[in-house]
Amino acid sequence: MKPNNVHVTDILNCLANLSSDEVFTSPELANKMLDLLPQELFSNSKTTFLDPCCKSGVFLREIAKRLLKGLEKEIPDLQKRIDHIMSKQLFGIALTRLTAEMGRRTLYCAKKADGKYSVATCFNDEQGHLRYMRCEHKWENGKCKKCGANQVQYDRDETGENYAYPFIHKSINEIFNKNMQFDVIIGNPPYQMDDGGGTGDSAKPLYHLFVEQAKLLKPKYLIMITPSRWMKGGKGLDDYRQIMRSDTRIRYIFDYEDASKCFQGLHIDGGVSYFLWDSSYNGPVDYCYQSLDGETHRSSRYLKVDYSDLIVRDPRQISIIRKVSKQRVDSFSKIVSTRKPYGIATDLFNAPENYPQSQLSESPFPNSVKIFGVKGNKGGAKRVVGFVSSKFPSQAIDEIRKFKIFFSYAYTTTATVPPQPILAKPNEIATETFLRIGPFEKEYEASNCLSYIKTKFFRALLFFNRGQKNASTRTFELIPLQDFSHPWTDEMLYKKYNLDKDEIAFIESMIKPME
Repeated sequence: MKPNNVHVTDILNCLANLSSDEVFTSPELANKMLDLLPQELFSNSKTTFLDPCCKSGVFLREIAKRLLKGLEKEIPDLQKRIDHIMSKQLFGIALTRLTAEMGRRTLYCAKKADGKYSVATCFNDEQGHLRYMRCEHKWENGKCKKCGANQVQYDRDETGENYAYPFIHKSINEIFNKNMQFDVIIGNPPYQMDDGGGTGDSAKPLYHLFVEQAKLLKPKYLIMITPSRWMKGGKGLDDYRQIMRSDTRIRYIFDYEDASKCFQGLHIDGGVSYFLWDSSYNGPVDYCYQSLDGETHRSSRYLKVDYSDLIVRDPRQISIIRKVSKQRVDSFSKIVSTRKPYGIATDLFNAPENYPQSQLSESPFPNSVKIFGVKGNKGGAKRVVGFVSSKFPSQAIDEIRKFKIFFSYAYTTTATVPPQPILAKPNEIATETFLRIGPFEKEYEASNCLSYIKTKFFRALLFFNRGQKNASTRTFELIPLQDFSHPWTDEMLYKKYNLDKDEIAFIESMIKPME
């Protein structure tokens, strides 16, 4: 017997994440998600549960605990109750061989489901109902048709993990060798996969494929936790976002602006959120939003609105966005360039040898133009200036001789003060480190636009619409375009859009001044 003052640590609280792509779920978070379900499900010996992206096995373990208690009267014998739960009610699909073994140790207390030390006596194979099978990608033109994996990176033999996750590459009947129907599907899917184009925002999202596949199985309830990036943007997530915002079966969302409040010590740009999808529900979402300060704001609303095709996460922003949208004729996004406005990559200053045609120089030379960029790696990267041949830019040639503003393409989503914009003169260009705003015929127009960018009003609407590190034309869509024949102040903008004192106070409290 343990002394009363001995604290036993749950080992599932001590696991280090495999990466920011495959994140372990804590028992506490797993139980918060399970609390969303009708609790009578755990007193029903016929309820079936599936974790299609099993890593540590925490969801299945916590469900087993609830079932063991809920079925105590119906099945008094403990061993019979354990065997019934393990063989008839709990099912898992592991992501990799490693997580399969880890999940079985968690659920069955043994590496092998039919092993000597397994708590279950009902299995005659080592996998039990926590399955893993190596799948192969379906290659077409160098990409997997199922998940979009890059063939060069993931076409590996048996000795290397190829990340062809079973749930999105095989049918459920193939995995369990029989027809299956689940009442509850719950999990924390892998978030993204390097597709050869970078990591973070540049990597290919995967979590939406797990959500879509789960819906195809027609469960009664679906609960998953994913990055919140899909609400505001995300690579290849436009269709998914439109489907989710129109789905009135989403009963509940808990959204963390700061992912570290959910996954300790982990930063995920745009935060994370979990949702409850209820097949029998049709109505507004009970939306809980936890802001950076840890305060939770609750609202009941539909995700689909007429003033934006994105999702407004913080309910305190809604009235401001509505007022602005009623008066907005054109969006500021109309004068924001796409990525790489002059066709010049970020690495120009780090690897000039790759661009001999640029004639990159520290000093001006005949027929050269000034160029802004960055030099150095992530932590030590600094803005630099150089000169390149006027023939080097491959885009926006017609506006090089005009005024414009260069706005940093990437900065953290939690920042309300972006890196200082650059008011650029004629014959000044930039690498893809910057988006181009403009162009303007007159310098005073560019200067007045810069005064607008520096207002808290502008940066609040920009902040409201950012869900990922990399900004795009779409990031500026909520911001109204102004007349730049004169400068702008917050007082002018608050009055123009009839913001009340509470709305003004909200903006003033969250948006820091900009030098």
